[in-house]
Amino acid sequence: MHRFTKPVVSLGIVVVLLAIALGTTLFATPRLRPTRAASAQTYIVLYKAQAVPADAANTILQAGGTLVYSYPQIGVVIASSDNTAFRDNLMTDSQIDSASATTNYGSKIDDGTVNGESSTDGQGPPPGDLPNAPASDSDNLSPLQWDMRQIHAPEAHQITGGSPSVVVGDIDTGLDFTHPDLAQNVDFADSVSCLGGVPNTNPSAWKDDNGHGTHTAGTIAAASNGIGIVGVAPNVRIAGIKAGDSAGFFFPEAVVCAFVWAGTHNIDVTNNSYFADPFLFNCRNDPVQRAIWKAERRAIQFAQQQGVTVVAAAGNESDDLSHPQVDNTSPDNVPAPTPRDVTNGCVVIPVEIPGVIGVSADGNATQAPSGYLKSFYSSYGVSAVEVVAPGGDSLFGKTAQAVNGRVLSTWPSYIPCSRKVVDSGATYCYLQGTSMASPHVAGVAALIISWFGKSRHVHQAERLAPGVPGWHRPELLVRQRTGECVERGHPYV
Repeated sequence: MHRFTKPVVSLGIVVVLLAIALGTTLFATPRLRPTRAASAQTYIVLYKAQAVPADAANTILQAGGTLVYSYPQIGVVIASSDNTAFRDNLMTDSQIDSASATTNYGSKIDDGTVNGESSTDGQGPPPGDLPNAPASDSDNLSPLQWDMRQIHAPEAHQITGGSPSVVVGDIDTGLDFTHPDLAQNVDFADSVSCLGGVPNTNPSAWKDDNGHGTHTAGTIAAASNGIGIVGVAPNVRIAGIKAGDSAGFFFPEAVVCAFVWAGTHNIDVTNNSYFADPFLFNCRNDPVQRAIWKAERRAIQFAQQQGVTVVAAAGNESDDLSHPQVDNTSPDNVPAPTPRDVTNGCVVIPVEIPGVIGVSADGNATQAPSGYLKSFYSSYGVSAVEVVAPGGDSLFGKTAQAVNGRVLSTWPSYIPCSRKVVDSGATYCYLQGTSMASPHVAGVAALIISWFGKSRHVHQAERLAPGVPGWHRPELLVRQRTGECVERGHPYV
């Protein structure tokens, strides 16, 4: 775990807004006699060099498998094999760092069901000023959006609703591109399904079959069009990057594919409302987990190097990510998880990858002198969380504005929702979780990029603030371009 301390910013008044070398693979030892598994398994094969050798397909074939897809940018190959000796055969190749089967390593999203509830160019926008236009917050369901008022989105929208030149990639369960509040902002060219680790741009492949992705997409970029709700950045484009299946599981090969896609396409910001791998904490020294977490880390860092801003939820375990002790929730794809001791040598991916903007959640209730209360379920930690944003709180966050304590957003009409709202034939749903908090921050990032342009090296707000009037007061972040400032809240950790 990276140990540097990072400041936690309340999104509350944020709207800062504006505020390997090529060669022949040799097996050093004889390959094991093959036996067949009941069915073929998917493997992540991680090369020591961040490149894939020209003979990778032959290496995998000789080991008893088939190359499914190659990611030469990060030295990762997705392979398939029903040979039980496949991994052992691969590991005799000195070019390979590690290999892991992923079949039993999908992570299930926290889909807002807290405590048993139902429910091609990586360069970013062109240089110079981007087209920006104000947006209205007077859609039919806007009065129900306590979360947007809490972060002062309407005030930001008087300046800009974002630029259509900015694209947010929502790495989630896909999105309902037919939803009336999303359709006009969907970026079909940069949307994709990554299920199986292989990009598929057919819209039917990346259409949401879970609901979670449509909900997070609406918080980011629901249009200001008179119906339903208004997103944080209602004028930007939203790309659905489907890495989660209909059951809400995110398998490692899909996560790797998603970040490489974001880094090689027109994606400026990614939202990540999930944790990767079935283990909440991924431990560097675990031989089973090593190939998976290293491949995911490489993919995330590749996207960051291409200028992608990565935003991720902290999780709903009410855990201190800076001082983990016991993982009681993993693996999450079996009936009875096995508790295990964890240390700072174990991390949550993607939120604890360096450079990722970690997000915890708050509700609508306040307590003096701190301000908005951290949501009862939200994880936290000064080494992992930079920002707190509205995620809802059905226990301690019910107010006159937030009558059920949850966040309202877009939802597919063809998927059930226990707290459904319908407006003008479009469906919306109330959910809570850090999954709901993270897209608020992704939307803020999109507005910042829209207004200020792209910065590859530092966060825009931190880069712009020094030297601006008010910077001597640490509780303030300053909107340089308009000369306005916004309150920086206390850490909710």
